Amino acid sequence: MQNQLEMLRIFKAVAESSNFKEASIRLGISPQSVTRAIKELEERLGEPLFYRSTRNTTITEFGKQMALKSEEVLEQVDTLFQLNQHADTPQAIEGTVKITMPNTFGQQYLLPALTAFAKEYPNIQLDLRFSNLIDNVVADQMDIGVRIGFFSNNRNVARRVNEIKFHIVGAPALIAKTGAPQQVNDLCTMPYTGLIDQNTGRMWSWTFADEPDCFPSAPAFITDDIKAELAAVLAGIGYGQLPNFICEQYIKSGQLVTVLEDQSPAPWGVYVYRPQRGPVAERVRVLFDYLAKTLSEVNFS
Repeated sequence: MQNQLEMLRIFKAVAESSNFKEASIRLGISPQSVTRAIKELEERLGEPLFYRSTRNTTITEFGKQMALKSEEVLEQVDTLFQLNQHADTPQAIEGTVKITMPNTFGQQYLLPALTAFAKEYPNIQLDLRFSNLIDNVVADQMDIGVRIGFFSNNRNVARRVNEIKFHIVGAPALIAKTGAPQQVNDLCTMPYTGLIDQNTGRMWSWTFADEPDCFPSAPAFITDDIKAELAAVLAGIGYGQLPNFICEQYIKSGQLVTVLEDQSPAPWGVYVYRPQRGPVAERVRVLFDYLAKTLSEVNFS
């Protein structure tokens, strides 16, 4: 039993040819295959499609009606399978792409890039979700995710595109008051801030190059928002361990001063990832590559 769609393609070729042999040459198959397909199609329809003779093949009236209908069906099928083929122009790519990203980092670096992308690809609808929670892109039906940190989930296709460095910083007024810490243990006797991990509800530990991780036990300021922590550090409430993408400009302006620079921890990766499932839609592939390229070119320092 042959595929119905393939039988229609063979029928269409025969209808456009003078005989079965000519149709077989056009299709690149044997004349016997053409004959079998037409015979099976006629049996299914219960009507003859061609009058056959030794010299030529003449289509019946019923066959003519079938030829018109089958041409329309085949065109619709071909159009359906061409929807997500590589398009020649940005305007030809369409559909929705759902993206999840961290709050502050996403609004500061991804939002400007994504608005530019939306102008270039006007028929792609962007659905942006800002969250510091670690998302399950499959369960949450996300197409693309951006994450800062460490990535070991082999259920996703992930690309490390950049890195984030951390600084221990304090306001000049605070340093003038407490003196600059000379070693990690000095920080325990000075005011410092604590940032709550929204995934666990516990405070992030401070990590160092050569010293064990330190879990804040009595911070002078606690928050679950990194911009609020930055504001507290700028105000001189305490020292903070902050990522360079949020504090670098204040270091350059002199509003913050780095301390214990030799104890800066290993950088965290910036990852663009997507679910590892089946073929990738053109709109997702284009945006994934765009985000990876855009983030790889950012100099956070």
